[in-house]
Amino acid sequence: MTIHELIHQIQFNDDESAFNELYKQHIVKLYQFAYSFLDDREAGEEIVNDVFLRIWIGRKNLNSIRNIQVYLYVAVKNACLNHLRSISSKRVRELKLTEAYYFHLSIDPAQLLISKELQTEVLKAINELPPRCRLIFRMVKEDDLSCNEVATILGLSNKTVFAQLTIALKKLDQALRA
Repeated sequence: MTIHELIHQIQFNDDESAFNELYKQHIVKLYQFAYSFLDDREAGEEIVNDVFLRIWIGRKNLNSIRNIQVYLYVAVKNACLNHLRSISSKRVRELKLTEAYYFHLSIDPAQLLISKELQTEVLKAINELPPRCRLIFRMVKEDDLSCNEVATILGLSNKTVFAQLTIALKKLDQALRA
């Protein structure tokens, strides 16, 4: 079922199985995204679950959401920022926002074809990218978000996201040619 069909089933039929499928499709990446902000697995899980709870409670108004994937990321980001503001000084936490993004890379068939050595080099090159550049690269390349969606989620201009992605690709190309 496509995401639009799931949303339709949730909104008009109160379909719990469609809601569960939507949850399953997005939960891992949203947990990872929350973890990158909080560096706290439990708080991240709670925030993501709260976002999905709000989706279920407000399911009759889902047609007002133009892009559910962007909505989920923005809702998680905003909840994480609110959580950070409530537990410590804003300045210290804002420095951490872009430092650690993923604690896990998902494996797909294409990755299985890459030799272990090359995969190690690629991961090393990605981890050596500047924090913001690494965050944007992973959101576009691993989460399959568009540059516009990443710009919306992170509150950046499209040009900034595109420039950071270009920098990431150039640095990865240089690192892999060396």
